[in-house]
Amino acid sequence: MARDPESIQRDIEQARDSLASTLDELAVRANPKKFVDESKAAVKSKLDDPRVKYSLIAFGALVVLALLRKIFR
Repeated sequence: MARDPESIQRDIEQARDSLASTLDELAVRANPKKFVDESKAAVKSKLDDPRVKYSLIAFGALVVLALLRKIFR
């Protein structure tokens, strides 16, 4: 079954438009700035958790105490 050139041309145009749309969406999804912003937000939300925040403060205090002990001995 032979197809007329106009329908083939329409199919090609539709495929081209679909491909362009897909590539645009991939470019938005793979934007490095978006990854950085999402990572910053994830770290910030994790650090806002009181369990993590106070654990880090306690660890820092222990490190400072260990350094002071080492210096003054």
